[in-house]
Amino acid sequence: MRYAAILALLATPAFAQGQGEIWVTNEKDDTLSVIDVATLEVVRTIPTGERPRGLTFSHDFSRLYICASDSDAVQVMDPETGEILHDLPSGEDPEQFVLHPDDRRLYIANEDDAITTVVDTETRSVIAQIDVGIEPEGMAVSPDGRIAITTSETTNMAHWIDTETEALFANTLVDARPRHAEFVKDGTELWVSAEIGGTISVFDVASQGEIAKIGFEIAGIHPDRIQPVGFELTADESIAFVALGPSNHVAVVNAETYRVEDYILVGRRVWHMAFNADRSLLFTTNGVSGDVTVIDVAKREALKTIKVGRFPWGAAFRPAQGDPA
Repeated sequence: MRYAAILALLATPAFAQGQGEIWVTNEKDDTLSVIDVATLEVVRTIPTGERPRGLTFSHDFSRLYICASDSDAVQVMDPETGEILHDLPSGEDPEQFVLHPDDRRLYIANEDDAITTVVDTETRSVIAQIDVGIEPEGMAVSPDGRIAITTSETTNMAHWIDTETEALFANTLVDARPRHAEFVKDGTELWVSAEIGGTISVFDVASQGEIAKIGFEIAGIHPDRIQPVGFELTADESIAFVALGPSNHVAVVNAETYRVEDYILVGRRVWHMAFNADRSLLFTTNGVSGDVTVIDVAKREALKTIKVGRFPWGAAFRPAQGDPA
């Protein structure tokens, strides 16, 4: 009966749609786990440099960029073979990065050096190094490519970078220990999560002024354990899913009203997330429990837990060959 139930679950539309892979970095194992979306199983484990964290694909998915933080390198991998092709001059301790819409410039947060390094991925050269706050972590770039954002954990700021001049033009205060940033709503809003502050700040991009602040409260869980880190929005950007760290929950936020609608229990110490192709499934990386939770987006409930490596951190989607991105 249990086997039949599993087969029936895998045959539901949420599982049948959105073929491809979810790639997950495992900090403590120095590996990547590759999850097949169709079977919800790990199908490959690939070695990387030391302490892999952020990861992102080139726009055609032919290259994978990996922040190997303790190797002081951004590694470039062929995802078909798993071969490390070369390293990019990333600066020390790269934490996260973001690829510019030109598919060429990579903006990298260097935590130990308090700088953002801009690398040309084709010439493998440093274009600029921009002084930002202490312990930079999060990176984002606007849809039109004109603005890049670095968040600094100790300075508690979002730093606004003009990508034409590669210079700062604004700094905005956020709550304690900002971690993740994203431009939403056609680039008119910037969202920044504050891990220790326990909030997400929403900024108007045109004025850099704060327009909303989202807080979280879970019955039976101490506020100190509710620590927002990564977040992802649905395709129509009406709903945001927010990873709440050691609270072991993901919040469901209405992105129009900025109000929390629900909480979903996942694995221990949830860090980041990635959708499948049609955004019917959401995959969360749970660092302490060493697994990935699969969430049914429509039902807002966890469907399955997938064991990966030790301390999974980042996640990224890659379509199957021949499928649209």
